[in-house]
Amino acid sequence: MQKLLDGIRDFHRRVRPGYRERFAHLALGQSPDCLFVACADSRVVPNLFASTDPGDLFVLRNVGNIVPRHDAGDGAAGAGVEFATIALGVRDVVVCGHSRCGAMQALADGVVPPGAPNLGRWLSHARDSLSRLEREPGLDPALDPVDRLSQAHVLQQLDHLRGYAPVAERLAAGALRLHGWWFDLHRAEVQAYDAKRGCFRPLVEQLD
Repeated sequence: MQKLLDGIRDFHRRVRPGYRERFAHLALGQSPDCLFVACADSRVVPNLFASTDPGDLFVLRNVGNIVPRHDAGDGAAGAGVEFATIALGVRDVVVCGHSRCGAMQALADGVVPPGAPNLGRWLSHARDSLSRLEREPGLDPALDPVDRLSQAHVLQQLDHLRGYAPVAERLAAGALRLHGWWFDLHRAEVQAYDAKRGCFRPLVEQLD
């Protein structure tokens, strides 16, 4: 907690003056470019590795970067998808998984910590990813099995997104793009799914 308080003090003294004008503008409304679906893992910091400013990303974070199927009956993630696409009109959606994901380990093992029934129910929304892994032979076989599951999971969540009406409508109209990313913690490297090659590759290599 002390580190958190020290950070607030540093923001107030050193960072806030440079952002004062931007926050004054953002107070009037937001118009982010992207809905960014990420894991709640404390090691994954989208605004850091994407070098984005306040107001650029509408971030939806949860355990395992899960987007339940549109008919799954879980409204929290769906509300975020609808708000981002309908109310904010984002033009891009990124689903970003990561290496060494504890949620994917629990999914693979079929075991959650004792006394965590909500976690078990939440991870049930990701079971489709187990079978998706079997249908993705292009994923790097050298990866740890749980990391390969994490990558397949990203692709499955993109399919779940396509089932939401506002997403489907905007995709059909060419007004929305979906992206699958994966953050390698060990390398501090963002990888993006290359549909032509059927695998994840470093994003910077695809930008050159």
